[in-house]
Amino acid sequence: MARRKKPVPRPIKTWFGFPRENGDVGARNYLLVLSGTLYANPTCERVARTLRHSVAITHPLGRCQIAPDLKRTFDTLVAHGQNANAGAVIVIDHHREEGCTADEIAHEIAKSGKRVEALNIRLGGGAIEVTAQATRIGMEMVRGLTNERRREVPVSKLLLGLNCGTSDTTSGISHNKATGWVTDQVVKLGGRALLAETTEMMGGEDVLADKCVRPALGKRIWAMVNKMEADILACGVDLRGSQPTGDNMEGGLTTIEEKSLGAIQKAGSAPIVDVIPYSVRAKRTPGLHVMDTPGHGGESITGIAGGGAQVLIFSTGGGHTINHPLMSTLRITGNPVSAELQRDTLDVDVSDIFTGTPIEVAGRRVYNEVIDIASGKMTKAEILHEDNAFAITRTGPSV
Repeated sequence: MARRKKPVPRPIKTWFGFPRENGDVGARNYLLVLSGTLYANPTCERVARTLRHSVAITHPLGRCQIAPDLKRTFDTLVAHGQNANAGAVIVIDHHREEGCTADEIAHEIAKSGKRVEALNIRLGGGAIEVTAQATRIGMEMVRGLTNERRREVPVSKLLLGLNCGTSDTTSGISHNKATGWVTDQVVKLGGRALLAETTEMMGGEDVLADKCVRPALGKRIWAMVNKMEADILACGVDLRGSQPTGDNMEGGLTTIEEKSLGAIQKAGSAPIVDVIPYSVRAKRTPGLHVMDTPGHGGESITGIAGGGAQVLIFSTGGGHTINHPLMSTLRITGNPVSAELQRDTLDVDVSDIFTGTPIEVAGRRVYNEVIDIASGKMTKAEILHEDNAFAITRTGPSV
């Protein structure tokens, strides 16, 4: 008698998160201690170290930037305060940088409906006094946040970030393929995914343009790739020596086209429904959204978090230690050597693809991990406090 095939389980349709007033859902419920300028960084870090369930976002910007760059800094900080993984926010600056003050940042974040407080080191009596003030305010905020409970929500409430790094010859045929399967499942269930890294679309522009739901979106993809290339050439150099990177070449990738055609496998077959600038909030339209970011991992995933993603799949061939402080970063590999060497760094190993495991089976393993992490399971990077990837991309010189 022929053996009956086991039915293939359907993807999980729900996860457990923290619903927000504006309709978003957080995979985390952090108190975010947000620095408005580099001079407030130590104060923010002291407060976050003191308070559990808190994360600090610090950076070297917020002063002496030309207007477009200061606006990008402001918009990116606001976008992180509005990210659903932040349940409440304290913004701290040190004096007054018109266009990027704590009050201005807090005002915009408050439009999301969450509680926000702004503090100024100079006006508040100095770093020690403001540290005490922020700690007292933050303690009360955390007590409120930790009294909230997760609720079951549909996958349509998930915005999944997609990024890759330290790519090699295994990337486009293993972990990026598995990630593409996950992307397709999220989109089929009414969710969204966000693909970035404009540099790593060079040579694959036509493939992505063909996936767009409107011809105008395909033209946007071509335009942003062409601008990226023109900006690089305007510096008197080309991509060689920077892209592919040294670790890419060591892993067997020889051209940016090879790298790009492997990188865009993360997009799966999902339709592209929008193309957006750096760190701009993604619309609620189900489907694949594309963001204009550099290939630099920290700058790219900072843009993705600013777009609103709660969970990121970071797909890596050679192994990577990247982690965003606010957006849960799931690191996966299909390289069996990397999986063995970096067992304490990587969350999911799909290298069994090379011994016959179907992409769907490996992809389902990644998908289930995404759902678990969105529902509260900690990534290895979160457990180890490896918050090493907040970096706002620049457009011009400091002045």
